[in-house]
Amino acid sequence: MQKAIIFRKAEKEDFERIWQIILEAKEQMRQMNSKQWQESYPARENIAGDIAKEYAYVLCENGEAIAYAAVIFSGEPAYNRIEGKWLTDFPYVVVHRLAVADKKKNQGIATFFMQQIEAFSRQKGMKSFRVDTNFDNVYMQKILCTLEFTYCGEIVYDQGRRRAYEKILK
Repeated sequence: MQKAIIFRKAEKEDFERIWQIILEAKEQMRQMNSKQWQESYPARENIAGDIAKEYAYVLCENGEAIAYAAVIFSGEPAYNRIEGKWLTDFPYVVVHRLAVADKKKNQGIATFFMQQIEAFSRQKGMKSFRVDTNFDNVYMQKILCTLEFTYCGEIVYDQGRRRAYEKILK
């Protein structure tokens, strides 16, 4: 029997499960010698802030969160200083802190989650979807390629440089 996967806004009660998913993702990146998500980012405060600002979204299977992302419709200040050029000047949705639970990895969950965010964003009238990721995050880069995002340049954060991508939503 097919299990229903539900896309929804995260609630305060989801915090500990989300944090567990984030810790699993941080450990996976550490084991791959990735420089992304090491040190103190993301921290518990980032996730709590996402929930408080209503940026936090989850994919749930049988009532349990299996993936998490911050979905932000108010922009990302660092994107104003791209080294490169965005495809559009449209208002955009941005995703940060995308993570999938270990037991659901390699099942297409992250791609499905991004597709759900894209559909939700279209419903909200968004015409552009932007994302940035670390140079060594091959998983995210593969997802972005599969979903037909275009590489636009680099974003500089305090934690380092990131590859920036955009997809025009039609």
